[in-house]
Amino acid sequence: MPLYLDSPMAGSATQLLHEHAGEHKLTARDYEAACAAVTYVKEVEESKALSANRFPKVIISASGMATGGRVLHHIAAFAGDHRNTLLFSGFQAAGTRGRKLLEGAREVKIHGEWINVRADVAELPMLSAHADAGELLRWLSGFQRAPKRVFIVHGEPEASEALRERIKRELGWDATVPLQNRKYTL
Repeated sequence: MPLYLDSPMAGSATQLLHEHAGEHKLTARDYEAACAAVTYVKEVEESKALSANRFPKVIISASGMATGGRVLHHIAAFAGDHRNTLLFSGFQAAGTRGRKLLEGAREVKIHGEWINVRADVAELPMLSAHADAGELLRWLSGFQRAPKRVFIVHGEPEASEALRERIKRELGWDATVPLQNRKYTL
């Protein structure tokens, strides 16, 4: 079955895998084989053609929470058919279209139009593209000098607060989970 990577950002990330081979666990042979199995979709017209083509295929597309980008066109094109599957990788934040789909929404609004959802909807949470707290702390610990302050601006409130506490405890750094509409002096 043909496999398409329809995300300019994911295409760039794939190139980074190649440039930083020592930073991941794939062997050069495994990396090259995985990359050769995919057709990279770069142009918008190519992406539109994927949505128009009804032959079986796998499309890997971003945004991961279905909040914008090319994936919205693919969801609109394929969600209405029970033979299709919308498969999410990683965490879906509250209030996002991705979370609503995972919670069983049978209709979603995309570009001002309501789209019926008859496709199977599933997730692979172990494939999140986000670093976990341990990975973030490993990355932070590589800094040659501590930043004046770390702002944690992504994640659920409880997880953000837990990360703030770990940064303070393990690295001794000033970390903040900023409040909306509050000004901070840098």
